[in-house]
Amino acid sequence: MRLHDNLSSGNGYKVRLLLTLLGLPFERVEYDIDKDETRTPEFLEKINPNGRVPVLETESGEFLPESNAILFYLSEGTPLLPEGRLEQARVLHWMFFEQYSHEPNVATPRFWTTHHVEMTGERRIALEQKRKLGYDALGVMERHLDGRNFFVADRYSIADIALYAYTHVADEGGFDLQGFPLIRAWLERVAAQPGHVPITQGQ
Repeated sequence: MRLHDNLSSGNGYKVRLLLTLLGLPFERVEYDIDKDETRTPEFLEKINPNGRVPVLETESGEFLPESNAILFYLSEGTPLLPEGRLEQARVLHWMFFEQYSHEPNVATPRFWTTHHVEMTGERRIALEQKRKLGYDALGVMERHLDGRNFFVADRYSIADIALYAYTHVADEGGFDLQGFPLIRAWLERVAAQPGHVPITQGQ
């Protein structure tokens, strides 16, 4: 398998982490997103018309974009995806939450900061709203973790991987997790899982 990726991407990290946890060999192809390397005609035509990474290129040559779709695909039949229909739906619930409520508000400020995006007046106004919504999303997570070790079925799953990716580097976007003790304890539990790798590790 081949992973079309950017090392700084939390979405790419989700896939790298899962591939490593499952012991699946893969080749990583790095793209400089600051130089629009995922927006070239060749990339858009062959790899992902949406112009984003990560994209998993399967052994049969199929291209699968969207990080959480890749997680679901790779985890089928493994302990990281519960077997029951309801539990699988709950996994999807948190993965949809991550992409709709968490990632746009927690990850975007990090991207603006770490990629030195010009903070225009419009972005400064947007940043204030994103911080508010980001803290709201973290609050939802904190309340859910009350009495739980993990997000679904009290066991480590791809729901945790999806949420961990950008939560554990939220401080890089200006978020303070001191007021979220349950999230901080959960982050430690995730990082303690056998086979865990940091976001800075390409393979």
